[in-house]
Amino acid sequence: MKATREAFGYQLPIMGDKHKNIVALDADLGKATKIASFKESHPDRFIQMGIAEANMISVASGISEYGYKVFLASFGSFLTGRYDQIRCSLAYSNRPVVLVGTHVGMAIGKDGVTQMGLEDVSIMRALPNMVVLNPASYSEAIKVIEYLCETDLQSPHYLRLGRQPVEDIEMPFEIGKGQIVKDGGNITIFSTGCILGDVMESARIIENDTEQKVRVVNIPTLKPIDTDIIVECAKTSDMLFTVEDHSVIGGLGSAVSDVLTEHFPVKLSKIGLDDVFPESAPPADLYEKYGLSSKQIAKRVINESMGK
Repeated sequence: MKATREAFGYQLPIMGDKHKNIVALDADLGKATKIASFKESHPDRFIQMGIAEANMISVASGISEYGYKVFLASFGSFLTGRYDQIRCSLAYSNRPVVLVGTHVGMAIGKDGVTQMGLEDVSIMRALPNMVVLNPASYSEAIKVIEYLCETDLQSPHYLRLGRQPVEDIEMPFEIGKGQIVKDGGNITIFSTGCILGDVMESARIIENDTEQKVRVVNIPTLKPIDTDIIVECAKTSDMLFTVEDHSVIGGLGSAVSDVLTEHFPVKLSKIGLDDVFPESAPPADLYEKYGLSSKQIAKRVINESMGK
């Protein structure tokens, strides 16, 4: 098991060997975000900005004007908190900069709410020109980073990465496309990011405890989202759920709901963090309390499928 942030630390230096225009900016959290590995391999293309995320974003925008592909990293809550610079210097200016937000969701546990990226997807999805990516596993994150480095990006991208080690589920990656990780029958669960392993386990619990069959769909690209796979699953399912380690406001649940409202209006149940701030506690305890453990996800799906 490996964290998706580990994939960033491993793959970016490799891509830096191949692409001499890649530049990395750090806001004094390089060891945690793993961008420090780029400093070790390419010190001439690494800039330590200090604890000054707003300045880092503006500098990244300027550097990108000269043909460089800039990756900048910090905790997701710290990056998206610098909304004005992201909105004006990156989104409005449409600069091809990659913002890497790590330590997202309740899964960071005891670090507490100030460190948790709980509404980062909501913020970034709302910005014109912004692409939002949330890989679920180490191997998928590797493919996402390769895509970001190999592609001639035409707009800013937000890459959401987790701190916690997760099961390395092997999946293909194509920008704007979801993947059916487990095919099933009358229930579909859409998942995004590092909680996929918990969703897969919840599907096993549901199928062991009931006669229901569960399809699990991974959504690594939250914007632009895969309209086709959402509509197709809606047409072939009796019940639809979304699961995310993020606020239910503005995240995966909202994105899927937007698609269904326009193309195939049906009921959708959103599982995530309700409109609250969680406590500082071990991740497993937080997942259990706020309904994101595999057992709690399964319980919610079973109860709703039985009309409780």
